Amino acid sequence: MTLAERKRRLVSDELTESALQLLALKGFDAVTIDEIVATAGVSRRTFFRYFASKEDVVVRFLADMGAGMRADLAERPAGEPPSVALLHAVRVPLATCAAHSERALRVVQLILRTPALLGRFLERQAQWRDDLARELAHRLGLGHESALYPRLAAGTALAAFDATLQRWSDADGAEDPVALLDRAFAVIAPALDSPEGR
Repeated sequence: MTLAERKRRLVSDELTESALQLLALKGFDAVTIDEIVATAGVSRRTFFRYFASKEDVVVRFLADMGAGMRADLAERPAGEPPSVALLHAVRVPLATCAAHSERALRVVQLILRTPALLGRFLERQAQWRDDLARELAHRLGLGHESALYPRLAAGTALAAFDATLQRWSDADGAEDPVALLDRAFAVIAPALDSPEGR
């Protein structure tokens, strides 16, 4: 990464962090772009160089999360059972949430409680499912387009991820999201690892 690319990434990360925290604190509809740029210490022009709208800040954050899941799945050991590989892939963002609990909880609640953002979150998850399914098919030597299992397995893993986020949000962070995800995977692991399903 060049110095210019690193600088761009730093500005983008700073803007994202400032915007997400302000949106989570005051509510999506109550925050203006002027407030975001004032908090981040940048101009409106700089904001629009990186993002098209307030909503785009959240969408970009979600896109990065999905790319991380796919990369983590690709790095898992080849002979690992699908349930273990998928658990580790979807666990990473939840471990990050747990490590920054108060801040992350506000962002998760913002997304889950704002209809426009929830809609974009669900759109992104459809992309995550396809990406995880492709990676899982590759790991198992299955044709992604013809095999039913990779898409079902990826969708099931993301359903566990969703249920965990919802429970963690509803409990106002009182429960550990990683422990909740582990419990969810204990329920779905037998189906994910069943040879009959493939």
